[in-house]
Amino acid sequence: MALLFTPLTIRGLTVRNRAWVSPMCQYSAREGRPGEWHLVHLGSFAKGGAGLVMVEATGVLPEGRITPACTGIWTDEQAADFERIVAFLHSQGATAGIQLAHAGRKASSQIPWLGRGTVPPEEGGWQTLAPSALAFDGLAEPLAMTLPQIDAVVAAWAAAAHRARRAGFDVVEIHAAHGYLLHEFLSPLSNIRTDEYGGSLENRARLLLRVAAAVRGAWPDDRPVFARVSATDWVAGGWDIEQTVQVARWLAEAGIDLVDTSSGGLSPAQRIPVGPGYQVPLAARIRAEADVLTSAVGLILTGEQAERVLQDGAADAVMMGRPMLRDPAWAQHAALDLGVEPPWPTQYHRVAELPH
Repeated sequence: MALLFTPLTIRGLTVRNRAWVSPMCQYSAREGRPGEWHLVHLGSFAKGGAGLVMVEATGVLPEGRITPACTGIWTDEQAADFERIVAFLHSQGATAGIQLAHAGRKASSQIPWLGRGTVPPEEGGWQTLAPSALAFDGLAEPLAMTLPQIDAVVAAWAAAAHRARRAGFDVVEIHAAHGYLLHEFLSPLSNIRTDEYGGSLENRARLLLRVAAAVRGAWPDDRPVFARVSATDWVAGGWDIEQTVQVARWLAEAGIDLVDTSSGGLSPAQRIPVGPGYQVPLAARIRAEADVLTSAVGLILTGEQAERVLQDGAADAVMMGRPMLRDPAWAQHAALDLGVEPPWPTQYHRVAELPH
């Protein structure tokens, strides 16, 4: 049996395989509420054999959305809209996850296919918040968060986790990557605070660890909590893998079960050595040095490549984004390539009768 199609058990949850769908923004929600597009988009991956299907970055507060068209889970109505999506994922044997997020200074952005820049309040946007009043390239200057605003964000993450569980999700992931709020607090390039949330590594990691504790406390003990991190800013003097390893240790102590390892997104000065599996060594180092489960992501394109990542012990699962968009049945095709019987929907079992 290929490792890619070996079940993975974390706490009391068993995921049918290790070919997982990354959270990918669709910019197709209305007032934060998912709709028909999300049902079909996410459902196609479950029907296509993926083990875990992760919902896109979902705002824990209205001002936490990346764009006005991003999903949210700050109301019970939004959570209720996710229920039938989760039910369909489960009906196809997939595990349902949701990434809980706050975009910080990169919030209130324009929908990508409509342009770039900040959406102003008069056009449906809002004032953005960040650790410090430092703007991201091409976006409006944020306000530095006050201590009460920081406390409110922690409470919002916990409330979002409660709603996610009521909606039926199996996994929640804390988004601390790609230049969004929690990553902004972590990186010295975007955090120049002089209070207890700035300066030392312990201070810059304080908000993430508070969020981790709050989400873990709001989430069932028998269900896992993930954290997605950018393991490096790819900028000299910025966030790096050494700091990430230490924070990953703290996250594990706080009850985080898996570190979903990505990179970049904080600074336009980043210089990323993009190539097949370019982020896999980051996941491998976190896994080895922080003694925590990891998933690898980034230009992992084929079943054979994903299998090598697992066989080499670099990660415990593989997240895929664009390859899944190109082929929602990626997991089934990868299984065939690896000589494994794919997880077919019941309605498609006649396919199994054909020569592979």
